[in-house]
Amino acid sequence: MTEFSGFPARAQYTPIPNVFFSTVLPRIGDLAELKVILHILWTVYSKKGYPRYVTETELLGDPVLMGGLQHEESPPAALRRGLEQAVNRGTLLHLRLWRNGENHELYFVNTDSDRQAVARIESGELDLGAEVAAEPEPVPSGQPNIFALYEQNIGMLSPIIAEELKEAESTYPASWIEDAFKEAVDLNKRNWRYISRILERWEAEGKDHGESRRHTKAESDPEEYYRRYGHLLERYRHGGR
Repeated sequence: MTEFSGFPARAQYTPIPNVFFSTVLPRIGDLAELKVILHILWTVYSKKGYPRYVTETELLGDPVLMGGLQHEESPPAALRRGLEQAVNRGTLLHLRLWRNGENHELYFVNTDSDRQAVARIESGELDLGAEVAAEPEPVPSGQPNIFALYEQNIGMLSPIIAEELKEAESTYPASWIEDAFKEAVDLNKRNWRYISRILERWEAEGKDHGESRRHTKAESDPEEYYRRYGHLLERYRHGGR
């Protein structure tokens, strides 16, 4: 067994509700169920769009998950057992759809937002259409997407917010979005309206000019800082004269 070298300094994180640890985890007795749930949380929160889900086909083709189930007598059987147990426990939501004569098994995290999404799909109000057949791909783990940033820093998504995030993600560079979230968190302004105003200001004024004063060149460049404020430092040094 290869020893784990430790988590890197700038590792990305997957949000997991606290109630999972207090209520769900103590009741799980099957390692396959635990691995399946944690992997789905990781996969779902790295996806774009609304609603976010995984399919059984997608999970069966995932080398990370299936590799982690290799100790079982049959990894596919262990996957299906873990999915069934998670659905019965109420951790996951299961939806079966038929598209072009093919059966698709969809799995959602059992959140209020996803319960609403499943209800809208079942009523025909929300049509996934070709999205199901396309087997949505997860976002590369090196760059957190806007949905993951929102849930990590603000809270659970609503359908209305999800649409606004989707529009913002198609409008602004990913680096701007991540920086805007960081600035809002630093200022303890954890709401999407504030973050969207930051992005709008950067688009109108240019990002270098639109950043808050705490991020200006004068405060990050010592030479520039002294050029601008050196006379004040000298006055303070000589007793305020």
